Amino acid sequence: MKPTSYSQCDGLGLAELVRRKDASPAELLDWAIANAAAIHPKLNCIAHTHYDQARAQIAAGLSPGAFHGVPFIVKDLGIELAGTITSAGSRAFADRVAPCDSELVSRYKRAGLVIFAKSTSPELGLTYTTESTAFGATRNPWNLQHSAGGSSGGAAAAVAAGIVPMAHASDGGGSIRVPASCTGLFGLKPSRGRMPSGPTITERWLGLATSHAVTRSVRDSAALLDATWGIEPGSRYSAPPPKESFLAEMNHPPEKLRIALMLKTWSGSPVDPECRAAAHAAARLCESLGHHVDEASPTIDAAALNRGFATVIATSVAQTLRDRGAERGTPVAPEEIEIVTRICADQGQKTTALMLADANVAFQIAAASMANFLAQFDLLLTPTLAKPPALLGILGLSPADLGVFARELTSYSPFTALANMTGQPSMSVPLHWSAEGLPVGTMFTARYGEEAMLLRLAAQLEKARPWLQQRPLIE
Repeated sequence: MKPTSYSQCDGLGLAELVRRKDASPAELLDWAIANAAAIHPKLNCIAHTHYDQARAQIAAGLSPGAFHGVPFIVKDLGIELAGTITSAGSRAFADRVAPCDSELVSRYKRAGLVIFAKSTSPELGLTYTTESTAFGATRNPWNLQHSAGGSSGGAAAAVAAGIVPMAHASDGGGSIRVPASCTGLFGLKPSRGRMPSGPTITERWLGLATSHAVTRSVRDSAALLDATWGIEPGSRYSAPPPKESFLAEMNHPPEKLRIALMLKTWSGSPVDPECRAAAHAAARLCESLGHHVDEASPTIDAAALNRGFATVIATSVAQTLRDRGAERGTPVAPEEIEIVTRICADQGQKTTALMLADANVAFQIAAASMANFLAQFDLLLTPTLAKPPALLGILGLSPADLGVFARELTSYSPFTALANMTGQPSMSVPLHWSAEGLPVGTMFTARYGEEAMLLRLAAQLEKARPWLQQRPLIE
């Protein structure tokens, strides 16, 4: 197999090479490892390597799933591979070895994926860049001075640079869609209750966080969702099933959609002209495909949602660090964690039950408002981010100026977290590049449980404006 054969294929394409016996799983793994060796030193996108485990997985026999023999990377946060370290981008977890596979890892293995590494993440996934004291800064392959986004920035950098065609990612406030936007990838955040989070814990960040992937192709995202979605033991609820498989749903062109275009943030913070241009261009493309687009926006109490979001995150951070201290027998020391993490933990210690109840009510009110709004429209179209990919050094968790950090963080991604708080599926689609050559994503959010609608539209957009061969030149 030639290197170009590997780099030009998406995940399903690589699996097809294996089925045709044009490549073996071991050969694909060798190519992935060689790519990682060449690219990681430039981007700093891999936190841990598990090459021996991957070779052992192949030797033991792979499941004949949709991605049989395809190399895969999981995120160094919120997912566990038995016998390996998941450090959550933190020095406090640097030696924590997973006792068993996460349910999602088990499903990845049943799909035939070969897990050989973990991608970088900021500490506990707490910011929209992938920079940490533990691992350093992950660079954007389109411009090494810029961030690859966060918190799944390592995954996005690895996929955009061609190490793998798709990688696991997770999203608690935009952490799939933000790095997808920053690196020119397709990123789908599934509905709440769609994906497993266990064992033991079946939802993270009180339901704000979920897992899926960043991918080069839409069909990989659909097929991977088919392989992994569904209720797990202990789940409180599950998102409604599609009428047929998500991959099959892509074979049907979307009906004429009613799309609401929203270009202003709820907080009133500005939107960069490049991001507005990206959303406008996506709206025009949708209209050219027969869809109807009107400017409209749902009514959202941004202040209540921001308070609720901060309350849930701070409480979850305090709980995570408390539990880590109990697990190892010594409390997590302040010097083991970053400045913003420490502040979040301190705030979490002061959170009351009433504050959490208020957060839950705010989320429910927003979900009802969005449901009513999307009774009039099928989709909400917004910029994914309010700014093009940030320069490195601005959004890291140990800032020189906390005030500047807070302003930059809240103004950078004002659109993404709403779908986490309401539980809706949402996707970032790579349709625009800035004048400086940086990717700028466009976001579509659908009604709860309607990933199929997003995937049908994404497939139509991908066909109309192909992006698969858009590749960065890494210098």
